[in-house]
Amino acid sequence: MRHISLTFILLAGWLLLGCRRDMFNQPKSNPLRESDFFPDGAASRPIPAHTVVHDGVLHEDWYDTGMAGTNFVSAFPFAITRAVLERGRQRFEIDCVPCHGLCGDGNGMVVQRGMPAPSPFSIDRLRQAPVGHFVAVMAQGYGIMYPHATQAAAEDRWAIAAYIRVLQLSQHATLADLPPDENKKLNARP
Repeated sequence: MRHISLTFILLAGWLLLGCRRDMFNQPKSNPLRESDFFPDGAASRPIPAHTVVHDGVLHEDWYDTGMAGTNFVSAFPFAITRAVLERGRQRFEIDCVPCHGLCGDGNGMVVQRGMPAPSPFSIDRLRQAPVGHFVAVMAQGYGIMYPHATQAAAEDRWAIAAYIRVLQLSQHATLADLPPDENKKLNARP
């Protein structure tokens, strides 16, 4: 009996020694309060650039989803520049090529391994689709494609949609579509 009492006392003492107040009173910063940790004196920090929002919306809803109400947005919300197209190409190669392939023909590596093939971007239905369709599919998913809103920020989804338009144009381009000076260069080759 004495042995059990001694064991109980030692166990209780060991448990009490494990409870320390510094675990309860941890240093922390309260939002919108002053802090001496950061040089600007504020505990709240600004959102870093290119942060992908997981549970809130930083932009207008149509910008994030590609839809205004129940309709797809039909125009890009910014000018399409070479930098936008390069960003779209880079993000397309990271996020889309495994299924859609480099040319957007729907023959990516996962398709070659047995997954169902997505529709090629060059079909008439997708060539005529409003640009918001592509942004909405990336944001919300479609068919077996899961949503990519957490992988690609809204700006990147729009840039990818711009690059998809380039791929579509490249699949149906003719010599008449070239600017005259480029056409001359092409015809001047031996």
